[in-house]
Amino acid sequence: MRKNSIKNTRINGEVKKELSRLISQEVKDPRISPWTTVTEVEVAPDLKTAKVYISVLGSEEEVAETKAGLKSAAPYLRSALAKSVNLRNTPELRFVMDQSIEYSIRMSQMIDEVNAEIREDSDEPEEA
Repeated sequence: MRKNSIKNTRINGEVKKELSRLISQEVKDPRISPWTTVTEVEVAPDLKTAKVYISVLGSEEEVAETKAGLKSAAPYLRSALAKSVNLRNTPELRFVMDQSIEYSIRMSQMIDEVNAEIREDSDEPEEA
C-alpha cells in the first residue's frame, strides 16, 4: 500500500463520511443490515474507483444480503455522492467486506477465555 497524499487522505475521509450517512439514512433497501459500518474508503488518485470497506454485524447470510443490496444500490450511491461531494470525477464504488472487527472480537474472546482458565488454575489449592 502506497502512502497517500494529504489531498487523497482528505478525499477518502470525506467520501467515507458521506457514504456512511447515505447508507444509514438514505438507502431504503431491506437487504442492507442496519448494523452496516463503513470502516475505510480508498479512492484511487485518478478518482475513477473507490474501494469501500464495509463491516456488517450479523450472520453470514446477513453479510451476503447486505453486500448484494449495496451492489444494487451502488449507482444511486454514486449519483448521491456526486451531488454532495464536489469532485472532478465521481468514483465507481466497489464494496469489500472488512473482517477486522469480527477478527478483533474473536481474538478478545479468546484472550478472555485464556485469562479465565489462568484464574481458575490459580484459585485451585496446590497439593503438597
